[in-house]
Amino acid sequence: MTYALSWSGGKDSTLALARARAAGLDVRCLFNIYEGATGRVRFHGVRAELIRRQAGALGIELLQRHTHPEPFEPVFLATLEDLWTRGVRGVVFGNIHLADVQGWYEERTRARGFDHREPLWGGPPDALVREFLAAGFHAVITAVDLSRGDRAWVGRDLDEDLVREIETHGADACGEFGEYHSFVYDGPLFQHPVRFERGQPAERDGHLFIDLVDAP
Repeated sequence: MTYALSWSGGKDSTLALARARAAGLDVRCLFNIYEGATGRVRFHGVRAELIRRQAGALGIELLQRHTHPEPFEPVFLATLEDLWTRGVRGVVFGNIHLADVQGWYEERTRARGFDHREPLWGGPPDALVREFLAAGFHAVITAVDLSRGDRAWVGRDLDEDLVREIETHGADACGEFGEYHSFVYDGPLFQHPVRFERGQPAERDGHLFIDLVDAP
């Protein structure tokens, strides 16, 4: 059975891909839905073109669609139809412990006939983020919810020291409640690192983002 994986470009998606492949799932495609109005992944603030470069570095096919003017649900359902026509019969997600979010996706994927997989589901966030680091992946923090996290995290590489800061702050170690988001640029699944430059931080709607710009 061929699988596709819901891809944000962040650490949870990456760890879900690593676990799915380790479990023997044939994940041949990533799918990414970004905001058409901004050209960026929602919440993460990462440019759609950088996601394409990331998929290229992973050596895996990427299917991208965008919202606006269409809202998320019809775009997601259209994406499922596209995957089905490509022969995909299973979908993998990187949810951890938000039951309402997980349930929303599972209801729609199973209704279309897909096998629904959640390799990270129910895992302790502190153990999952450390598994990600121990595997040798590298990620940069791209966004922080200023009501839940610390602006000092933005633009830093995710490492053990930063994880301890996040935990001391009282945030979920994986940022499962939106405290922070990340972009993975290197690691054992990558054929080569994704090159980028850090731009200037910008605050929008109570969140602080750093712009990641393609580097030659």
